[in-house]
Amino acid sequence: MTTPQTMRHVAVRAAGPPEVMQIAEGPVPTPRAGEVLIEVAWAGINRPDCAQRAGSYPPPPDASPILGLEIAGRIVACGEGVTGWKVGDEVCALTPGGGYAEYCTTPAAWCLPIPKGWSLEQAASLPENYFTVWNNVFDRAGLKGGESFMVHGGTSGIGLAAIQLAKAFGAKVIATAGSPDKTAFCLKMGADHAIDYRTQDFQEEIKTITHKRGVDVILDMVGGDYIEKNLKCLALEGRLSQIAFLKGSRVECDWRFIMMKRLTVSGSTLRASPTERKARLASELREKVWPLLERGEVKTIIHASFDLADAAKGHALMESSKHIGKIMLRVKG
Repeated sequence: MTTPQTMRHVAVRAAGPPEVMQIAEGPVPTPRAGEVLIEVAWAGINRPDCAQRAGSYPPPPDASPILGLEIAGRIVACGEGVTGWKVGDEVCALTPGGGYAEYCTTPAAWCLPIPKGWSLEQAASLPENYFTVWNNVFDRAGLKGGESFMVHGGTSGIGLAAIQLAKAFGAKVIATAGSPDKTAFCLKMGADHAIDYRTQDFQEEIKTITHKRGVDVILDMVGGDYIEKNLKCLALEGRLSQIAFLKGSRVECDWRFIMMKRLTVSGSTLRASPTERKARLASELREKVWPLLERGEVKTIIHASFDLADAAKGHALMESSKHIGKIMLRVKG
C-alpha cells in the first residue's frame, strides 16, 4: 500500500496555552520492528496532551514529539516481525505519541480491533482511558466484585470508563463530580452514589454511604488536599490508586492512616510503563472488556469533536472542565 512521504500534523510552537498549536507538515514516520503504521482517522484528546503542550509533561526520549496518545484508523504498513495484524486492518490503538497526525506508528501489540458495531470515532475514544482504568483499578488495586469503589472526576473520560467497568464487574460505585448535572450523569452511567464536591464534603458523605466502614478502592487524579481525605475514606486493607495531581503533588499528609488501616497506595503513568506491560493490558482488555463493549453493556460518551486544525479549541474545552466524556479530533474522513 503506497503512502505519501509527508503528512499534516499538529505542531506546538513553544510551551504555552492552546493557541501555541498549529498545523504543520512533516515526514510520514516509518514503523520499526514490531510496529505498525496507521493512517489516522480519529484521535482522542486527553489531559496528558494538554500537560505536554503546556511544557509540564515531556514525551519519553524515544517517542514522537507530536501530541496524541490514542487513535483509530487503518494499518498501511507493518514493521519487521509484526504478527496478528496486516495491512488494511482497521484498529484502535494506544500510542507513545504522534496521534495528532495523518499517520502514526505504534507497537502492534498495543492495537485492538474496532469493537463490532462501533465507528472509528467511538473506537478512538477507548485506548487511553481503558488501558489506564484497567491498569490502575483492576490490575494494580485489584478491585473485585462485591467491593466498593470511588472515583473522582466521574464525568471525565477516565471517570466514566471507571464507573462502567467497576459496575460491570460487580462493585458498588461512588463518584464525585462538580455540578448537579454531572452527578446526575454519573448516576445515569451506573454509579450507585454521586457526590457534588462543590457543595458536599465527600469524606463526610462516604462515612454516611458506607456506615463509617469506608471504601475498598479509590481512583484519584486530583491529589492536593484530596490525598489525606482519600486515606481517611478508605476501609481497612483499602487501596488508593493515584494517576494524576490536578491540585498538586507536594502535600503535607498524615501517613499514619496507611499503617493503622493497612492501606496500599500505588501510582503509575501509563506512558512510561514498559511496552510489555501495555501489551499485556491490551490482551486483557480484548478478552475481558471488548465483549462488554460489543454487547452494549459499556459505552463511550463523546462530548464534542473538532477538526485537526481546531485542536486548540479541543484543548480549551478540556481545560475548562465543562465537558462530559471524551473530546475527539477528526483527522481524516
